[in-house]
Amino acid sequence: MTIRTLRDYGQHYRPRMACLKNVEVFVVEMQDPKSGVKGADQKLNVTIIPHVINGQDILAWIVTKMKVTTEEAQAFGTMLVAYGYIYPLQNHRKLVLVPDSTLYRFQTPYFWPVQKWPAEDIDYAIYLARRNIRKKGMLEPYEQQHYDNLHKWMNPKWDFIVMQATEQYKANKERKKPDRVVLDCQERAYWIVHRPPVSTDPPKCLCVCVYIHKDSILLLSAYELHSNIFLTQALMRSAVKSSMSLTAFVKFVTTHHNHDPFLTTPVPSNPWITDSDEFWQLNSRSVDIPTKLSVERWVLSFWELISDPRGRVDFKLFLKKEHSAENMAFYEAAEEMRWGAASAIPEKSQFIFNTFLKPGAPRWINIDGRTMGLTVKGLVVPHRYVLDAAQTHIFLLMKKDTFYRYLKSPVHKDIFYNVPSSVSGYLL
Repeated sequence: MTIRTLRDYGQHYRPRMACLKNVEVFVVEMQDPKSGVKGADQKLNVTIIPHVINGQDILAWIVTKMKVTTEEAQAFGTMLVAYGYIYPLQNHRKLVLVPDSTLYRFQTPYFWPVQKWPAEDIDYAIYLARRNIRKKGMLEPYEQQHYDNLHKWMNPKWDFIVMQATEQYKANKERKKPDRVVLDCQERAYWIVHRPPVSTDPPKCLCVCVYIHKDSILLLSAYELHSNIFLTQALMRSAVKSSMSLTAFVKFVTTHHNHDPFLTTPVPSNPWITDSDEFWQLNSRSVDIPTKLSVERWVLSFWELISDPRGRVDFKLFLKKEHSAENMAFYEAAEEMRWGAASAIPEKSQFIFNTFLKPGAPRWINIDGRTMGLTVKGLVVPHRYVLDAAQTHIFLLMKKDTFYRYLKSPVHKDIFYNVPSSVSGYLL
């Protein structure tokens, strides 16, 4: 059995890489020798620490560079400290940017989130074991609690952990004292971010940077907002017994068994072991005459039907006869807006509003008033997910009502019973 060493610490510890890559470009600019934040050597506990900066200089540089208010600059600087790009030299447990003479240093890029190496418990155990050796058992209370828990949990491999910690401790003693102090501060700053003290909460002033472009910055305030959203989602998440999950999985496999070419021998031949591509030709996505098994697959679920281009064409034909083709047209328009180019979003949103949502629109869709109001309000500042609520409403409407009427309609029965026998046994 493999011991799982990577624990789940919630969404707060899963940073968004696309956002943080932009942040790291900004941090590199802050370290520029000519135009960045000015640093100097600082004496700390009879040791000279190089490239030390203070909170006042960081705040002033952010305000000047990004042309934002002092409050916004401090919130952004606090985010840099909270994610470990800048770390305090003295009060290392206070992960906020203090706008005074408090001393900070830039974290080495090896510990940046962009590296994507997970903060595993075995690495943390080795780090604590090495500190325990150096401090002769005098760890901080929260570190001692982590140390005891890891020792109990990883007891079978604890000899290996202590051996690794001892070797690293011996190698570290050969470094110069300033290098040892800097490395210790860097590691401690990394682990205080990824393994915070058990008895303390994450910093209340933490803000999440969602967009940085050129000289502009947009911040969401919001440890409280983030925490509320996370806890609300956790409460709404349904719990399913493992027996029910396994039963549903077995049912799914049994239902789709005949439609899987890896589980059932495909006819006329297996294209993975023969030179014939007839199987692919008969089951291409743009085929004029679908096979019988592909038509049977449409019956399994509404999603199977609209995922097949040929099935979607047949479903559109039924909707046209039912005088409700606007539902599928709106669903497809919302899909194009979600997955299309960002530059085309304003134009597409205006087209969708004029065609489907505007009072008296030529293809007006019938959705509830609350969803309509939220959607129309969101289109004032459109983005690619603004139509999610309306699209979900239309999808469920077609799934729960229109789909079952389609299965009983002559449109479906004609294609189901009139498939040529020459292709009736071929798989999708």
